[in-house]
Amino acid sequence: MEQGENTIIQIEDDVDSSYGDESDTASDTTSLYSQITNHVYENGRRYNGYRYGTYWGPNDELASDNLDLFHHVFNLTFGGRTFLAPITSNPQRVLDLGTGTGIWAMDFADEFPSAAVVATDVSPIQPSLVPPNLEFQIDDFCQPWTFRQNSFDYIHARCLYGCCDDYPALYQEVLDHLKPGGWFEQAEISVVAHSDDDSLKGTAIERWGPLAIQVGEKFGKSFRIVDEMTEMIQAAGFVNVKKRTFKWPIGGWPKNTKLKEIGLYNKLGWEDGLDGWANFLFTKFLGWSLEEVQVLTAHIRRDLRNPKIHAWQYM
Repeated sequence: MEQGENTIIQIEDDVDSSYGDESDTASDTTSLYSQITNHVYENGRRYNGYRYGTYWGPNDELASDNLDLFHHVFNLTFGGRTFLAPITSNPQRVLDLGTGTGIWAMDFADEFPSAAVVATDVSPIQPSLVPPNLEFQIDDFCQPWTFRQNSFDYIHARCLYGCCDDYPALYQEVLDHLKPGGWFEQAEISVVAHSDDDSLKGTAIERWGPLAIQVGEKFGKSFRIVDEMTEMIQAAGFVNVKKRTFKWPIGGWPKNTKLKEIGLYNKLGWEDGLDGWANFLFTKFLGWSLEEVQVLTAHIRRDLRNPKIHAWQYM
């Protein structure tokens, strides 16, 4: 369901051992494998060991479940579709950036068996049983790309907020690696909550947004990308750029049946996701203690359960 901005809601590759010394290759491979598969544990959560600190979110089971829940919210928002870009019915090569659990890439690969789908992430949390036309790769899309240029029909990205310190460089990589006539689609969520009445005023949910923006600036990877990406994408040289804005309620307060369902799932996503969203960033970049973070998230959860608070966020 598309919402206008002023709409008011009613209440891994194989290694050939013939190259180089076999013992050296085995040692290098073992070292790299260990780096990728080892994890860092902090504040009761698990984080990626490969390029630790480049991504703020945990990669444990709770975080994976949260990512999959929001995948469902995106599907509800898009009417069951996995994408909105006007791609052809026969895409040949597709790239998913920051794939997370890989659920979007798996759905897309199932839907388009003609496509060779590559999905990248810094965490090896994707399943091993996947469609035969899907390949997961451990990679940081903020680093220089190693893919062949002009090779993808479609590049997809979702929820990159807080993940990139140089979006112009990222968008240039995307543009360079799309085939002529190819499409790029990015879906982002605002971290700032709004309301169409005064019900959000003075709440912990209202406090959350400015804190999230502030910590993103200190982290060096903006959480404002939902507001900035259209202009940045155009500045990179993309044409036929279209922006679609939706409203996600936070809670089951809307009258509209579809928005109520989205709001209930979104509320659950907030409740289960808050610790993962805040622990790493707030303790390392705002100087908060874990106990202070837990007090804030407890107050937000209290507000989330208050039906008199009519919060929503842009997507």
